[in-house]
Amino acid sequence: MYNDERYWATIMKAARLHAYTDDPGSAFTIEDVAPPEITAPDDVVVDVEAAGWCHTDNHIVEGAMADIAEHTLPYTPGHENAGTVAAVGSAVTSVEPGDSVVVHPPMSCGTCRACRQGEDMHCPEHVFVGLDADGGFAEQLKTKERSLVALESLDPVEAAPHADAGLTAYRAVKSAASDLVAGDYAVLVGIGGLGHIGLQALHAISPAKTIAVDVKEEALALADEHGATHTVNAATEDAVAVVDDLTDGGARKIIDFVGAEETLNYALGMLRPGGDHHVVGYEGDLNVPAQAVIGQEISFEGTLVGTYTELQELIRLAEDGEVSVRTTTYPLDDINEIARRLHDGEIEGRAVFTP
Repeated sequence: MYNDERYWATIMKAARLHAYTDDPGSAFTIEDVAPPEITAPDDVVVDVEAAGWCHTDNHIVEGAMADIAEHTLPYTPGHENAGTVAAVGSAVTSVEPGDSVVVHPPMSCGTCRACRQGEDMHCPEHVFVGLDADGGFAEQLKTKERSLVALESLDPVEAAPHADAGLTAYRAVKSAASDLVAGDYAVLVGIGGLGHIGLQALHAISPAKTIAVDVKEEALALADEHGATHTVNAATEDAVAVVDDLTDGGARKIIDFVGAEETLNYALGMLRPGGDHHVVGYEGDLNVPAQAVIGQEISFEGTLVGTYTELQELIRLAEDGEVSVRTTTYPLDDINEIARRLHDGEIEGRAVFTP
């Protein structure tokens, strides 16, 4: 029987946020805190082996999420988590100590209409690990049985970024792929931590051709590596004109991992009539003339993380080698330095802490 001594310890190490700040390089304090305890029959304590840094963590540090989060400072962020089950509540049957798991961030009630329909991230009672409650920038975290997806052979470092970055990308791609057919084009904007996952997932579940748009040659090289049909450098090329030429009249879908004003306006020039712009990134405001939306009959669709079953599907693709993540690992003690470097755009792919 698995028996991790850390579960029975009286203290554990965690990266704590005491105050919101515009300086991510000084945001966290590494502290010894009490480890989580089993207090409900469906509770599960997980030894965190990998905790990914998400762009949302930048917003959390800055206080931009304070109005929607239920935590009080100080607390421990970290919502992309994978590891090993350390302890379970009395009613838990689907996992046991020693199991390798990835953690779906929402802890949902399971009984509301949204949960019954499988849209658990819309649960009005859900608690989001790392935002509403202490997360994975620590040696252990507490979650619920219904939030865990078992891992077979996938390394926790590879799995952790899928809990949010990969899942959000997959949900957008899955929605876009629902009516893509052979010969259609999809434009993916921003081939970074989410975009390179979304590109692979789209190729795995759709016959569409892909056009990757970015302003960095390194990102476009990553898109080439993962099979993009075409790449466009929006810093040196007129992306709208290039897409129009390549598609002979417009793409069927745009999947926008940036969500800035410029990229949100791509819809009017890049999409063919009846096309869809899937918004994943949220760096700007959507300001599109209603007449143009109606005249071209285009749609904008937002993406909020993803469901538990979608995380299962994505992990299956990753287990089968269809989707991989470019990761770099760091000790938790380096969190302030890595947060600063991520803020300054000095790290490509996903940064993963190994508490």
